Amino acid sequence: MTRIPLHREWHGDEDSPHPPLLLLHGGGSTIESNWGMLLPLLERTRSVLAVELQGHGRTASGDREPSFEASADDVAAVLEELHLGPVDVLGFSNGGQVALQLAARHPDRVRKLVLASAPLRRDAMVDGFWAGLEAGRFEDLPAVYAQADFAVSRDPGHAERMFELDRRLMLGFQDFPDELVASVAAPTLVVGADRDVVRSAHFVEVAGLLPDARLLIVPGTHGDYLGELLAAAGDDAALRAFLPHLIAFLDA
Repeated sequence: MTRIPLHREWHGDEDSPHPPLLLLHGGGSTIESNWGMLLPLLERTRSVLAVELQGHGRTASGDREPSFEASADDVAAVLEELHLGPVDVLGFSNGGQVALQLAARHPDRVRKLVLASAPLRRDAMVDGFWAGLEAGRFEDLPAVYAQADFAVSRDPGHAERMFELDRRLMLGFQDFPDELVASVAAPTLVVGADRDVVRSAHFVEVAGLLPDARLLIVPGTHGDYLGELLAAAGDDAALRAFLPHLIAFLDA
């Protein structure tokens, strides 16, 4: 399968005694729009590697059909190129789906795993999600995402290609087999919000399938606890409440 070279950035303390932390963004996002509020808080004490997945930000779309498996292999190729592993991995939403595939397909590359608001089955989504996605058009993409994408891609058509790529990815999404989830040996923190677009019960089910998992349900919405651009809208209260839980899990 064709590999897509991913844009990657290092942030933080390169001499940190902690393992590097890899960040995998959600759909429609860039490093800045997903992690712009979190990075300054993390980089004080650890080394952070952020990438942009197929067709997002500064990474080319390529001519390959999108899939979580292929993106996981793209990420593994970055880690191999940088001679990294095992690393800690935080994946949000679609990035969480990629992170789970990374841990299953390349277990030697993942030390600890954080699945943040990541649906692993189609019935995990709240009522109306799939109908909205089926009917969705580029004009429905929140302007902040299109603006964030243009700020780094400098290509007026890039955001629309990204939107279509993500839409195809999710419309083609198949349930992750229970056996695949159960094969992930890395200690995992399953995180979700009580007003997420993913049902809270799904986070409980995923944590139950994983051999070594902790579960955390936080008050909030899809990504506000990570400082995600649209969800947090500049308010870092939820992020600062969540951060000690993240650090405690990674450092335990």
